[in-house]
Amino acid sequence: MSGAGTSLSTYHKALATLGLPGPVDPATTRQAFLRAVKAARPDHADGDAERFREVIAAWHTIQARTPDCPALAPPARRAAPLPTLSITPHLALYGGRVETAHRGRTFRLTLPAGLRAGDHIRLKGAGRDDADLFLAIRIRPADGLSVLGNDVFLQTEVSPRVLADGGRVEVQTHAGPRNAWVVAGLEPPVRLRLRDLGLPARGRHPRGHLFVTLTPAEDAPSAAEHLLDRFARVWTTAPLAA
Repeated sequence: MSGAGTSLSTYHKALATLGLPGPVDPATTRQAFLRAVKAARPDHADGDAERFREVIAAWHTIQARTPDCPALAPPARRAAPLPTLSITPHLALYGGRVETAHRGRTFRLTLPAGLRAGDHIRLKGAGRDDADLFLAIRIRPADGLSVLGNDVFLQTEVSPRVLADGGRVEVQTHAGPRNAWVVAGLEPPVRLRLRDLGLPARGRHPRGHLFVTLTPAEDAPSAAEHLLDRFARVWTTAPLAA
C-alpha cells in the first residue's frame, strides 16, 4: 500500500485539520488545504503561526498517503526586469546623443527622432557572452513636458481674465511660440490641441499633437498685456537704434 509509513489515524487527523470528514478527490483536498492555510497565515489579523504549521504538516501527511494528490506548484518567479534607457521628451522629439553604462562599459548612442516608450535600442556586445543587449525606451517628464503615446503634453499659466473673456494666447512650446484662441466661459483647466507638434512620425506611428493645459494664475500676463509689452520693447529699441 502506498504511503505505508503514514498511520491511518495520523492520516485521518490530517484530513480533519483541513476540515475534511474523510478522503475526497485530490482537487477537493487541495482546495481545502488552500482555504485552511490562507486562514491560518501568521501575517493575517486572525492568523496563528502554530495553526499554520499544523496545516502545512497535514498537507504533507496527506500527500504521503495519497501520491496522486497534486503537490503545490512552486511560487512563480518574477522575470527579471528588462534594462531600460530613460530619455527626456526633447530627445524623443528631436533625437540626439546619449551615454549609458552597462557591465562596466560606456556606450555612446545617437538616438533617432520620434522614439516612443517601449521602443528598443540595441547595444552591440553589451549582453552576456558578448550578445547584443536591447534597452527598452522610457520617456521621463522634463522641462514641463511629458509624453503619452504619440502626443506631448505641456502645462502653462494664463491670466484668469483670458479664460473668462476668451481671446488669443501665445504659448511657448518646444517648437517656439504658437498662438491659440480660447473660447470665453470655459471652466479651468482648459486644454488646447496644437496639431502636429507631438512626436514626429516614425515607422508605424503617426505624427502626434501637443496638448496644452491652461491653468489660471493671477500673475500671468493677459494677451493685451503681452502685446503691450512687445510693443514697448520694439518702440524702445527703434529710437535707440536711430
